[in-house]
Amino acid sequence: MSSDKCAEVRFISTDIVRPANYCSSSGAASDECIELSKWDLTMLTVGYTQRGLLYSCKEEDKTTMVTRLKTSLALTLDHFFPLAGRVAVRKHSHGVDATEIETSSVYIDCNSKGAEFIHAIADNITVGNIIDPVYVPRVLESLVSLNNVMNYEGLSKPLLSIQVTELIDGVFIGCSMNHSVCDGTSFWHFFNSWSEISRETTTTTTTHHGISRIPFLKRWFPESAGTPIQLLFSIDSKSFKETYTSTTTATSASQLELKFFHFTAENIAGLKAKANLCISAESTSAKISSLQALLAHFWVAITRARYLNQDDETSYLLAINYRGRLNPPVPQEYFGNLSGAGLVTVKVGELLERGIGWGSLLLNQVIMSHNDKAIRSSCDSWIDKPILLVPFNSASSSRSGHSLLLTGSSPRFNMYGNDFGWGRPIAVRSAGSSCKMDGVLSAHPGPNEGSIEIEACLSVETFEALENNAEFMEFVTV
Repeated sequence: MSSDKCAEVRFISTDIVRPANYCSSSGAASDECIELSKWDLTMLTVGYTQRGLLYSCKEEDKTTMVTRLKTSLALTLDHFFPLAGRVAVRKHSHGVDATEIETSSVYIDCNSKGAEFIHAIADNITVGNIIDPVYVPRVLESLVSLNNVMNYEGLSKPLLSIQVTELIDGVFIGCSMNHSVCDGTSFWHFFNSWSEISRETTTTTTTHHGISRIPFLKRWFPESAGTPIQLLFSIDSKSFKETYTSTTTATSASQLELKFFHFTAENIAGLKAKANLCISAESTSAKISSLQALLAHFWVAITRARYLNQDDETSYLLAINYRGRLNPPVPQEYFGNLSGAGLVTVKVGELLERGIGWGSLLLNQVIMSHNDKAIRSSCDSWIDKPILLVPFNSASSSRSGHSLLLTGSSPRFNMYGNDFGWGRPIAVRSAGSSCKMDGVLSAHPGPNEGSIEIEACLSVETFEALENNAEFMEFVTV
């Protein structure tokens, strides 16, 4: 954190918050272990998920806000108690042909070491300072914690860190959560449950009778997989840490900006109709969704804005929720990582020539290919030969002859419903170090019914070319 950011934000206190009443199934306090699945393990070498909600609030609301949030967080951790634990490693020894082989497994030790709760004050930052600038202001990096922390560092660092920063006329609630513990679906499930409890909480509340959606904490493993999953390396070794370190540098991040594009329900419907009309000429029975059409709209426009050679390749990496794709389906309340990624790679010239309909169809096809059989097969193959994600950075997304876009998050997540007791948020923001990667498009629900916001991370030059594209901007609401 630079000195100017330190001057803008004063840190008042840092506390450890533990579950208020949690006892494990055995009756003892917090002694459970949750083995990490294939999808959890792959995330060990990337950074924490960092998001924040911006609220406008009255001065009198701030007087009890911090105590109320801390109390309700402890009650929420009764249900989401893995977030109060730490990542842990277990070593295994095997004798094979008179040779001793050592493996390791990784799990969540539900030891109630606690989540982190930070209270800060920004004396010279207003709500307008965050939502009015053309680009998302860099001060947001100081409104969340655990910047540039990798998920395997959950061995010693909190799996959940909350930073509540009082602004002149509002408050920003920043959340950093270990991505090996949960995916975006689970992240917002936790946030929704916390706000639900907070609305019913007073500063003296010590018990709560439940939440509307109970998390499903048991990890999913295919029947063919043994548990725990054993690795031929250990995340607590020196060589592992030297290999997997954050490669998002200050220099590369400084060349990128974040900006929001807003799409009304009417404009999204227009894009969807356009995409489906285009693919009807190919006699396909595929039905393009609103999000597929919207992302294809960005794919075509950004590819053109990057001025790539026609023979270059462009790829789209799309996060896919597996909960409803398994047979039998897994509850949407599954708390953990149960999302994969679909990859499409095509020639730049062909994408630009064939346009949004073809791009939408490619995204649709890769999503539909992730069915129960494919998911199980992929999981079995990974367990046989585990491969962790390489830390993603701006350089890797714009390699010579190759251009990548990546989309996580979802407009289906309930972000604007998080009322902690003083009203709905007025904005949702990615924050911290995790969002500064060239080509990342985060899909959020808009504040109005049916609207969608796309938070894009690109270079200024790409933004300028994108905004000079009348065909792209026709569907954007400024």
